[in-house]
Amino acid sequence: MSSAKTLKSKVCLVGEVAVGKSSLIARYVHDMFDPRYIMTIGTKVFKKTVDVRDDARDADVSVEMTIWDIMGEKGFRQLLKEAYFYGANGILAVCDVTRRSTLEDLDDWLDHVMRVVGAVPVVVAVNKADLPDQARYGEDEVGLFLSAYGAPFTFTSARSGENVEHAFASLARSMVEQQLGWESETTEPPNPRISRARADLAGA
Repeated sequence: MSSAKTLKSKVCLVGEVAVGKSSLIARYVHDMFDPRYIMTIGTKVFKKTVDVRDDARDADVSVEMTIWDIMGEKGFRQLLKEAYFYGANGILAVCDVTRRSTLEDLDDWLDHVMRVVGAVPVVVAVNKADLPDQARYGEDEVGLFLSAYGAPFTFTSARSGENVEHAFASLARSMVEQQLGWESETTEPPNPRISRARADLAGA
């Protein structure tokens, strides 16, 4: 007989201004997209429940996520410090494929998070995949950059919805594995556009 659990998890989104953090949340929570850019002022909190199935353990986990959105300005990040990240169980780090600097800036975001909450699961969403003609970097460069963190990444589009569900589902599964002490032996749903940063790229 399958065992069912409920897990409460706090998810924080990080990333620079205008990478699409709020748009990804709107697509995931409300299945909507607004092309107008509206800057997040302060923080906003959303809720969504996602089910994680583990066949090997015959277990079902209902993950009740509180999803925190933050203003991307560096000054505001410093002002919030521990208050925003405190108690986070997972991080969705967002960069913009049309602006290389937003990938490089994830270093500061992730280092700051880990100083506050330790080694929680991180998934990186390389957003705006619907603009391939404007892309300034690709999968190999993302893998090289993230090799130190061992974080999985996927190319997403809040506009089209591409891989948005998968990014959050991947993070939910990682949080379940860490919070319940499961070994990472489960297999994620196949997705040709999700990659895991490879340590061998560090020497490339």
